[in-house]
Amino acid sequence: MASSTSTLIPFTILTTFLFFSSISASPSSSEPTIPRREMLDAFSAQMLAAHNAVRARHRLPRLTWSTKLANYAKWYANQRRKDCRLVHSTGDYGENIFWGQGKRWKGTDAVKDWAAQEVYYDYGRDACMANRDCLHYTQLVWRSTRRVGCARIKCANGDTYVVCEYDPHGNVIGQRPY
Repeated sequence: MASSTSTLIPFTILTTFLFFSSISASPSSSEPTIPRREMLDAFSAQMLAAHNAVRARHRLPRLTWSTKLANYAKWYANQRRKDCRLVHSTGDYGENIFWGQGKRWKGTDAVKDWAAQEVYYDYGRDACMANRDCLHYTQLVWRSTRRVGCARIKCANGDTYVVCEYDPHGNVIGQRPY
């Protein structure tokens, strides 16, 4: 009986010491910190989920939502509010743009449209089929992209305009998306 008690006491003391040491230890400045989970509005959450659903089909890393990219997307979309033209910004991000006639379009419709371009991507040749666009799709599934931010606006004529920004950008010549 005495041997089990003498074994238990050092174990208890060691466990207690480790517990209190971990509580009082402060992280050094070189240790990464984990930010609190950002609460997303419905549009942002739906856009992120739609992107990650497409990426999951190829077992690609999940994207995280970037408020910085969303703000840039909103700023750029507002630049196009008067004409609703499919003209890319000159930012250093990857960028997908969608235009839909009328106001009934949801942001996730843009993601579905870009993902539908998969049928035009020839993985063997790492190219789009002749006379077909697939670069929105390849940006959507670009393996090294980690963050996305999107915005949706109503243009002056009542149409829908969606912009998504990606960081790091994809569609790098000579590299495959996945």
